[in-house]
Amino acid sequence: MTSTTYRNVPDSRGTNVYRADPAFAALLSIYMPEELRDMLAPQLDRMGALVGDRLERLALTADRNPPVLSLRNRAGAPEERIEKHPAYEEMEQIAFGDFGLAAMSHRAGVFGSDAPLAPLAKYALVYLFVQAEFGLCCPLSMTDSLTRTLRKYGSDALITRYVDGLTSQDMNDLAQGAMFMTEQAAGSDVGAIDTVAHEVDGEWRLSGEKWFCSNPDAELAMVLARPEDGGEGTKGLSLFLLPRTLPDGSPNAYRIVRLKDKMGTRSMASGEIVLEGATAYLVGDQGQGFKQMTDMINMSRLANGVRSAGLMRRSVSEALFIARHRQAFGKRLIDMPLMRRQLAKMLTHAEQGRSMVFHTARVLEAADSGDAHMAKVLRILTPLIKFRTCRDARKVAGDAMEVRGGCGYIEEWSDARILRDAHLGSIWEGTSNIVALDVARAARREGALDALAGFLRDLLGQVGQPHTGELGALLDRAVAGMDNAAGLSGDRQEEETRRAATALYNVTSAVFLAWEGAQLAEAAHPLADDRMRLASLVVDHRLRPADPLAASDAEPAWLSGLLDRAGVD
Repeated sequence: MTSTTYRNVPDSRGTNVYRADPAFAALLSIYMPEELRDMLAPQLDRMGALVGDRLERLALTADRNPPVLSLRNRAGAPEERIEKHPAYEEMEQIAFGDFGLAAMSHRAGVFGSDAPLAPLAKYALVYLFVQAEFGLCCPLSMTDSLTRTLRKYGSDALITRYVDGLTSQDMNDLAQGAMFMTEQAAGSDVGAIDTVAHEVDGEWRLSGEKWFCSNPDAELAMVLARPEDGGEGTKGLSLFLLPRTLPDGSPNAYRIVRLKDKMGTRSMASGEIVLEGATAYLVGDQGQGFKQMTDMINMSRLANGVRSAGLMRRSVSEALFIARHRQAFGKRLIDMPLMRRQLAKMLTHAEQGRSMVFHTARVLEAADSGDAHMAKVLRILTPLIKFRTCRDARKVAGDAMEVRGGCGYIEEWSDARILRDAHLGSIWEGTSNIVALDVARAARREGALDALAGFLRDLLGQVGQPHTGELGALLDRAVAGMDNAAGLSGDRQEEETRRAATALYNVTSAVFLAWEGAQLAEAAHPLADDRMRLASLVVDHRLRPADPLAASDAEPAWLSGLLDRAGVD
């Protein structure tokens, strides 16, 4: 690792963020088969070096130079295009091209593989990448999710026509993906969508306006629209694939009206779309659009959780580096009890998020292999992650800015950019209230809560005493609370759902942490006890009742060692 300190201002630039995170490789040893780890290790190391230096520089530059919408060429002829800064284009090359992040789940060949790679391969690399750049992760995720949805529900003709472009690592051939769903009157209330699909001579034409479209110049977009005879609500919606360029090379009949001036993800364009009889292709069965789009949304929610977990890791890494290398009042910051307490809280949130997304990737792989039980577990884990991991990222990013102090408020550093980006996770693909209610919906209507409870109890059976007793009791209470909230109706359900979902998230993450500790202990790994200690921190500070007027417990003797091992520099 390379670092500099000038007049007590620590700068971590030059750090290989993969090597500086010893828990990363430890967790991959239990979540990935050895053959895949061996293939991926040099790529993770290469990504870690890029994130700590080149990608960080590019991300700061792209954030300061957002994309611009141009409507005409210099001769005055209509020529709609979004002009992106070269720094953003270089990051596209790294993500889509060099690492094949949108391709590796769908075809062989990435890193010389003879088959598509397991979900965690992609998520592990994105977890690193997002520690430098968040904005580009949206086009990555949507391209990946669109490809999955197209292959799952699309016709053979559409798959043959478009999948090669969607999974290309050649930027000249790449067709990026997008999802156009939000309308002015239909944000969280998807059933209010009024974009109309007309069938004309056997072809579908879309008319209407989409209010918030990220990556609006993508070559392909999934769009929800209502056929004229489709009926009301979500049951009347169908899913369409919208190409930007028609097969004959002419532009499709829709316009980007303007780009959004956003708080975060400034490097990546988001805009408003007007559909003027645009040609589109029906994906799957008519009237099943919302159900089919939900698969894409759920994958985007998981990707959003991975990004939020990565942002928390970046924030914790920076805070640990600063606390070790900055002095005040004659001491290093990390030697001060209040700072250690703050760092421990941040680390706990970050490790909860990482365990949630890594373990959910494991569940996703099983579900995609045909395990119906794991499909139910996945159904409830994705909104849980979207609900809590994304919210926790906002707090952790803010706390990290505070650790850096005044410099953290200056845009030359990345703290402010990370904090701005972190807020987006709680908005895209459903706000916190919406996804909390989705947890309740999955729990009651789809049997997902029972599936999750059984899965977690099986994991606890692999942990052993003394950890299983209290965690098992807390799991029973959290499941009962969620079941009760899901069974309520109207206002009472809404009042209880957030609390119940938070409890279920915390119990689930504690079980995952304890299971990881048990797996590492079986391999005699030196970080095994740290996962158990993190699980105990979740129990102590997120699940046990707290008396705000009582004196706090003494700092545990192992806390300093936990923080020392949480980041290496």
